[in-house]
Amino acid sequence: MNRFPAEWEKQSAVLIAWPHKTGDFLNLETVEHSYSVISDTISQFQKLLIVCRDDSHQQHIQALISINDNIDFIHADVNDIWVRDTVFLSVEKDGVITHLNFHFNGWGDKYSHQSDNALNHKLLNNKPFKGASHTDIDFILEGGSVESDGYDTLLTTKQCLLNPNRNKGLSQEEIELQLLQHLGAKRVFWLDQENLSGDDTDAHIDTLARFCSANTIAYTSCKDPEDPHYNSLQFMKSQLQALRTLDGDVYHLVSLPLPKPIHDEDGQQLPANYANFLIINHAVLVPTYGDPMDAVALERLAACFPDRKIIAIPCRPLVHQYGSLHCMTMQFPEGRPVAVG
Repeated sequence: MNRFPAEWEKQSAVLIAWPHKTGDFLNLETVEHSYSVISDTISQFQKLLIVCRDDSHQQHIQALISINDNIDFIHADVNDIWVRDTVFLSVEKDGVITHLNFHFNGWGDKYSHQSDNALNHKLLNNKPFKGASHTDIDFILEGGSVESDGYDTLLTTKQCLLNPNRNKGLSQEEIELQLLQHLGAKRVFWLDQENLSGDDTDAHIDTLARFCSANTIAYTSCKDPEDPHYNSLQFMKSQLQALRTLDGDVYHLVSLPLPKPIHDEDGQQLPANYANFLIINHAVLVPTYGDPMDAVALERLAACFPDRKIIAIPCRPLVHQYGSLHCMTMQFPEGRPVAVG
């Protein structure tokens, strides 16, 4: 049976898609600074795959980053840079990695997505994916909408996966069967949870609650009754408190504060949060926003990952396009046939 590895397991690579001047970011220079920091950081620890448009775009990127043997470029068009939701989900069976190509429909047909939905087949023509085992699945699923503990449990939200703009006509039971069948889990925890302000993914779990170990969940929290998120996040906390491991134990819950509200040029609040961290080999990259709560989130996540280096990554520019660090990255687990070198 398939097994959906947890993010803290050994990885072969992380993939990102570098933004282009024709994209949606208004201030590309500041976004590229964040990307450069992310690129330089990840490539210190493991292989980094950078999707870019063409030779000219690659040369532009190479002038912004520290080049080393851990960086490979792949040329492909994308609609958006949020590869967490567009690139393969990878499962393991008997040490062999299979890449699952789910359909992507632009977060419920909100955005153009033809190039994003075609990206995985383009990746298969490039190292290290060429010749890799893959399966095309007639089901819409985004990587940011599911969390795995690496053993038996998936965590998601009803607001996303049960939204009729994804797999219309399928019941919760039918959708759960798809998840269990393809990702190899034994059960799914369905949180009934609203999205953060400005989140256009319909409440992706990676903005709300994340497995840090098989029995530890870090979650977005709010202690200010005047904050519009207060009631919904308190309700999420109560749902998490009611969850049990297969052994019947409560989960160790770690609260992550919200930074002060960040707004776009039109006054719309943006979905800045600390749950959107990325676990890589020997390190955890944590989104920061130039906020006093940055230090609190870094300290609490450091306690969750005592054997990993905790690294702050400036993500305020990214959140202006409604995503953050985890959203713009996708890790691949170690195993055959995706090689580290």
